[in-house]
Amino acid sequence: MNQSTAPEFSRLVSLRQITGKPVLLEADEGERAALARRFAITEVRSLTAEISLDRNGDRVAAAGKLEADIVQPCAVSGEDFPVHIEEDIALRFVPEGSIDPALQEGEEIEIELDTSDLDEIEYNGETLDLGEAVAQTLALAIDPYAEGPDADAAREKAGIKSDDSPSGPLADALGAALKGN
Repeated sequence: MNQSTAPEFSRLVSLRQITGKPVLLEADEGERAALARRFAITEVRSLTAEISLDRNGDRVAAAGKLEADIVQPCAVSGEDFPVHIEEDIALRFVPEGSIDPALQEGEEIEIELDTSDLDEIEYNGETLDLGEAVAQTLALAIDPYAEGPDADAAREKAGIKSDDSPSGPLADALGAALKGN
């Protein structure tokens, strides 16, 4: 995300306001339209998340669930179709500068993770942006290769065989032999 522009779905939470009660987030019409543009999909019809925050010093664990209804183009036919997304959220907010610089720069290193390891998002100052974390979680949950209900018909019309049907000279010869041709 370009740092010079404000996030489309910003919900700032002050560290001092964290009470342990779940936080409910819901995107309004303008925010949903802006997120659809950002994610290159047709529409975000709804986006809600319920997240519990647990502060431990300057680190904040966030756990919950997001639900969204989107409309996106089929990867095969290009026709729009609706998709319902339910995604668990499990991440940790850490102060800026806390994440190993080698990890930020994309240096290839092997790390073994266990269940206590969470995705970490840096925050600056005394507030964290819970809305942007939800938006990023939604972005990762959208399948860019999702196929709509008419994908098979579009493949057939274009003369494209499906991935699960064998193709090639050997498969064609075998198919012809089995059909008795």
